Amino acid sequence: MSGARGMRGRAVIRAVVLDIGGVLEVLDDGVFPEPFERRHGLAPGSVAAACDWPADPTTGWMTAAETRAHWQGRLGLTDAQVDELVADQWRWYVGTLDRRLFDWFAGVRERGLKASIVSNSGPGAREAERHHGFEAVVDDLVYSHEVGLKKPDPAIYALAASRLGVQPGEVVFLDDTPACVDGACAAGWHGVLHEETERSIAEIESVIAAESG
Repeated sequence: MSGARGMRGRAVIRAVVLDIGGVLEVLDDGVFPEPFERRHGLAPGSVAAACDWPADPTTGWMTAAETRAHWQGRLGLTDAQVDELVADQWRWYVGTLDRRLFDWFAGVRERGLKASIVSNSGPGAREAERHHGFEAVVDDLVYSHEVGLKKPDPAIYALAASRLGVQPGEVVFLDDTPACVDGACAAGWHGVLHEETERSIAEIESVIAAESG
């Protein structure tokens, strides 16, 4: 499944919005959590099972310290071990920058378009991802844990558009999760499902051209 979706009536595209994990960042699932489980003799799937949070970190209901303490208690880790777990998790979370996509995205504002990021995130994400330079190339960056909303909740798309000062039909959005693309389309945005960088850039450009021409 790929391609631009949610194509609606003629409206000039004024904003390009991207996701982070799996889009601007290439994630390697071999980094976490299996190597940690293997090093410490934990059963496969133990870390995932320990993500049974008492509240949702992605909408701001747990702090980084609280998620760390929950992991430590559920897995019976020492302070040093949970520090190692958290370090592994962040190394996976920030991934590797998709330089081709980032460079294209960094040029969006030079064309008179607005640029934004909407990311489902955990506490500490802004600080962990800052070295990628996202904040320098966008007009706005919406982290779910900071605003108390996450995709595909319609409210987060409405919030992002409002903060950019654009109408829903003026936004084209790229995400690697079908449900999040569908949510954007339901909110009136133009959605593109990310599967491969060059194809995604071409599809976004096609939406911009079609809606502007």
